[in-house]
Amino acid sequence: MAPKKTKKERKGPSKGVIKERKQHVLSSLEHLGGQVYDQLAKKEFPTVKMPSRSIANIIYDDKTRQYILGKRNVKRSARNVRHIRPFTQLLWTALFTDELTAQNKTSTLRDVFYSAQAYEMDFQDQQESDNLITDLETVTGFSREDFNVFPEERSAIFGDLTVEYTVPGYEGRTLNLSSHPDGVMIGPALTTSEFVRPDKKKVDKVIAIEKGGLFTRFIEERVHQRFKAVLIHTAGQAPRATRFLLRRLNQELDLPVYIFTDGDPWGMHIAMVIISGSANAAHLRELNTPDAIWGGVWATDIVDYKLPSDPLTDLDVKRLNELEKDPRYAGGLWQREIDTFRKVRKKSEQEAFSRYGLTYIVDEYLPKKLKLKSN
Repeated sequence: MAPKKTKKERKGPSKGVIKERKQHVLSSLEHLGGQVYDQLAKKEFPTVKMPSRSIANIIYDDKTRQYILGKRNVKRSARNVRHIRPFTQLLWTALFTDELTAQNKTSTLRDVFYSAQAYEMDFQDQQESDNLITDLETVTGFSREDFNVFPEERSAIFGDLTVEYTVPGYEGRTLNLSSHPDGVMIGPALTTSEFVRPDKKKVDKVIAIEKGGLFTRFIEERVHQRFKAVLIHTAGQAPRATRFLLRRLNQELDLPVYIFTDGDPWGMHIAMVIISGSANAAHLRELNTPDAIWGGVWATDIVDYKLPSDPLTDLDVKRLNELEKDPRYAGGLWQREIDTFRKVRKKSEQEAFSRYGLTYIVDEYLPKKLKLKSN
């Protein structure tokens, strides 16, 4: 049986707890950097020691009632040629997360992988960069979330739009969708709420975003204010509730909808399902937004912006063949992008724009795409 919590433990978080924790995180990163600097100043080969994550060093601790790492350590030293690459990658990862934490910006694991290219600190693949994040967690004792590196989020909405709930117990209550910095979950209560007609000087469009990392980045960069937009995170293939909400925003409030996905055949299909619906829901209506605009990432964007990319897999090519036969993709833009994918045989992700800086996609790419009038 778990021990009873004390009065102090039952108490909610105190004021300033998060701020204090952030300072501890920054101090731990500063300590790591200072440690390496001191070793270099002494003309020593810099070395970092960390607990081993091997199975043999994982033990169950009765006191904390969880698995912990034992006393075995591993060492990475610039003296060892084989350690130089992971050693420098670890220091870059610490630098990048220090910037994120200090500037109150967030990133995803995928974003970290691409951001490294701006510093010419290339990783072979995302697994390698993911491992370095884990190493940094091990060295500092803080989680990746403490460094503002987060996993994908759920489907959500954010913007200067007020809704009035109609669900029992909440009838008549209103909520402004910019009230929560993580966005508001798109569930039954939200999809059945009434829109309080927005001021067109504040809201004149909807931007649907496939990836949670970019959704959060757009909130941080105040895209909803800069471009007068309601932001929606589709969380990959948009759920029915999200597609229904997109249609309502377009039909009831006359707001144009722009869709941004990864640059691959699957991203194309995510956009097309929002625009034209899906075969699985053919017996339903009002789940599509016919006039929605797919703004990218296009195959031609991969070429034009010289984006970091991966080769199309056999599965990607198979999907591309399926799309080409689908009558929904008969339009000029869709055929052009399918042909370009075939020609370059590459795919890219929304986070790939991070190679040019964290805000490039907002400052340079987005304004051009929002000028599109149709597909």
